[in-house]
Amino acid sequence: MPRRSGRTRRSPLEWALRGALAATAVAVGYVGSAYSVAQASRTTNVERAFQVTPGNAQIRALYAQSLSGPQASSADRNRADGLARDALRRDPTTVVAASALGINAQARGDVAAARRFFAYAEALSRRDMQTQLWAIEDAVAREDVPGALRHYDIALRTSPAASNLLFPILGSAIEDDAVRAALLQTLVRGTSWTPHFINFVAGQGSEPKAAAKLFAALDRAGVPASPEAKASLVNNLVYKGFYPEAWAYYAANHRGVSSTASRDPHFRADAEKASLFDWTPIDAAGITASLRAGEGGGVDFTASPSVSGPVVQQMQMLLPGDYVLQGRSRDIDQAPDARPYWVLQCYRGRELGRVTLANSAEGQGRFAGRFTVPADCPVQILALVAVPSSAMSGLTGTIEQVELRRP
Repeated sequence: MPRRSGRTRRSPLEWALRGALAATAVAVGYVGSAYSVAQASRTTNVERAFQVTPGNAQIRALYAQSLSGPQASSADRNRADGLARDALRRDPTTVVAASALGINAQARGDVAAARRFFAYAEALSRRDMQTQLWAIEDAVAREDVPGALRHYDIALRTSPAASNLLFPILGSAIEDDAVRAALLQTLVRGTSWTPHFINFVAGQGSEPKAAAKLFAALDRAGVPASPEAKASLVNNLVYKGFYPEAWAYYAANHRGVSSTASRDPHFRADAEKASLFDWTPIDAAGITASLRAGEGGGVDFTASPSVSGPVVQQMQMLLPGDYVLQGRSRDIDQAPDARPYWVLQCYRGRELGRVTLANSAEGQGRFAGRFTVPADCPVQILALVAVPSSAMSGLTGTIEQVELRRP
């Protein structure tokens, strides 16, 4: 087979790994060093500690490591090697000394020696962060996805703080099918960091479409994400502009929802677990709203005098066509020009119409109206809006039921 070369001939998997995971290589020296030096919190100056106790193998190893940073000179690395080897002669279990030797061997391009030193360090302790981070880098360089994830698992079990570095990298890497499949196996086996990663990738991950695939696979494997994480993922998809994918994921987790009707007409869902496709109370200056989650349902709201703005809203992905809005209110009693109204508008766009509510004493509080959704408005917001009131108590009331649907 002819020898391949050049950037464009690398496999998609290799580029996914290098693009997402190789950032660890940059961080290995700094993070590992910071982690190990932090272990020596009994002193604020490793060099001074070495001068005071030169015979202490641990301090000698830490000083060697401090000379092995990313910008270390050849002279510093040579001195660090001497210190690290002497530390190991004094105490063969000095993990930091072995990892310092590994870092310096890697810096000189001697990968085989680096592997030997880090293998020895890991044999001494799986808790050395620098060793695990280097092992991730080495596995990535060999395109060993399961191996890289095994060291991710060890690093994250060892130090929860490592999630600040590793979660964003993993959250980006799951776009690759092979990485996502291998990570799925790790998560299904169960780790101490599984729920934290699920929450991170749902709300903060850079690849929410890949996260949706991962969550679907976790559901099939019997390790479902929490309702809060699923709602966060829906919102993350929306915020990044993936509206069809957000709706598809939401619909897959909510039986019976339709693109021709709003949802939860009695406001019975738990607002703490709500996504943008659920009823969302809007708490703003002078406005409060709360859902009566449970069997009774309804949304109670108040607005201070002269305050206006949305009270509660729900994102829609209605198909083009005509729709009717019907519902029932209670305890609304306002002048004609101060009554709240329902509005349907294109998401971040134009208004499609309003339905102003009559006072609840009229017609048993029932209200109705019509809207037309055009073809160029695929995402909409249905919202109840308060308008300024001259009443001293402002606006108060309850919506017991509302539904937007095809006629």
